[in-house]
Amino acid sequence: MYQIRSAVFSKSSAKIDQCPQDNLPEIAFIGRSNVGKSSLINMLTGVKNLAKTSSTPGKTQLINHYLVDNAWYLVDLPGYGYAKVPMSEKAKWEKMTWDYLLDRKTLLYVFVLVDIRIKPQKSDLDFIRKLGENGIAIKIVFTKEDKVKTMEGQRNITAFLEALKEDWDILPEYFVTSSEKRSGKVEMLGLIEEIVFNSF
Repeated sequence: MYQIRSAVFSKSSAKIDQCPQDNLPEIAFIGRSNVGKSSLINMLTGVKNLAKTSSTPGKTQLINHYLVDNAWYLVDLPGYGYAKVPMSEKAKWEKMTWDYLLDRKTLLYVFVLVDIRIKPQKSDLDFIRKLGENGIAIKIVFTKEDKVKTMEGQRNITAFLEALKEDWDILPEYFVTSSEKRSGKVEMLGLIEEIVFNSF
């Protein structure tokens, strides 16, 4: 079983050309604002405050690179959807994010985080559709499993996958996680090990 031995903050970037230039493989994490992204990153890496958690949507405003095991980067991208910032600021985040997603040569996979507690959201479906249209490899991560009853969570997952079928012939692989219960950690790290260490 893959276990992360070290994870440290490397740098924050406002533009793709400011990102690290050492050609290490990268796996990016993104989701709607307040989906639990920072908590998931901290749970996976085992570093409690590596990514700063906040109850305020829109906390992540730059492309944040974390160097993991001196071998690959975990990349924390700004959330999409609701955040109390001007539209011009949101547009700037969106351009920065898509510049990274479309042009970053070392990006291997994008983990798209979805809140298991709520019914399918148009913002999530549209974002995933655009990733697929651009040939970007993705995995879906349902978060906050511990915050919902099992049957309700399963209903929301099923509804989300059914909505995806309108655009996808083969559905992306998905994980169900809880940062509190640490569920999904072994499965996600197993896939990350396979992706990263068999990629270059």
